[in-house]
Amino acid sequence: MGQAETPRVTIHEVARRAGVSHQTVSRYFRHNEGLKPETRKKIDLVVQELNYRPNLVARSMRTRRTNRLAIALPASTYLWPVRLLGAASAAAHAEGFQLEVVSVEGDPGARAERILELAGAGHVEGILSLTPLEIDPAASPVPVVVTGDYDDNLRGVNELADASPVREIVEYLASLGHEVFLHIAGAQSFASARNRKRVYEQTIERCGLTSYGVVIGDWSPRSGYDAVRGLPEGSGVTAVVAANDHVAMGAVRGAISRGWRVPGDVSVFGWDDEELGRFATPSLSTVAVDREVQGREAVAKLIAEVRGEPAPRPSPRSINRVVVRETVGPPPSR
Repeated sequence: MGQAETPRVTIHEVARRAGVSHQTVSRYFRHNEGLKPETRKKIDLVVQELNYRPNLVARSMRTRRTNRLAIALPASTYLWPVRLLGAASAAAHAEGFQLEVVSVEGDPGARAERILELAGAGHVEGILSLTPLEIDPAASPVPVVVTGDYDDNLRGVNELADASPVREIVEYLASLGHEVFLHIAGAQSFASARNRKRVYEQTIERCGLTSYGVVIGDWSPRSGYDAVRGLPEGSGVTAVVAANDHVAMGAVRGAISRGWRVPGDVSVFGWDDEELGRFATPSLSTVAVDREVQGREAVAKLIAEVRGEPAPRPSPRSINRVVVRETVGPPPSR
């Protein structure tokens, strides 16, 4: 029989024997100057006693920096959080870092393996993942921050799927006198679309209003156009709550093609505050989504990890803001 392999000493064992956290040991190997001398001495003794040697990349980080960060996204051919990435890149540059965008194939486990390979290559000092990963951050020689703002298919979840503004929209339209509503929903494979549909239906019922129905669309202008064109005469609908600005603009065009005034005969609300909607005639009422603040805050958290500093507190804010423009007004007098 061959001789059994000696178990590899881990960073957790070093931390346990030194009486510190594994994050502190990780900072030690990143040559963080913020460590107290006595803490550094305790870790020195344990490292010598156990003859602990991290991989070459982690060891080299005591003497060199790359000033590069990576942001990891699952491979996708049609969805990219462009505004978030732009803000994240600007925030990184402001702190002296370059930001690389890396597309990673596979499920959360496979992506985690690829992330660890990237972390071990020595090219970046930290990695930000916007989607879930099956990863132990302590297994990485560089900090890995997972925000979970998107799912495996780059569809918004968590804060990006917050539908509470739908309640505000319906209540505002009701305050203007609207009683009969139509919701043109997005594809129900998206948590954001499901949540907006649910909040719409709950608010209509709670306020004692009437919903002519919910049309399940696909986020396209055509779905908004077809939904409004398909309304029968006498439906009574005077308010349309659309899944996004594309759907809303299609709904506006559908109303105008029927000879309806917007907002004189029907009011329309979108979502996303696309620039084109601001300059349309009439300008589109919508929900402005501050995706930039998410990018800035995520990068700030990663940089704090890289520097061994406390994580910055997120600003108290909602990323969603209802914006009333020209497509909304009182319903026609009956």
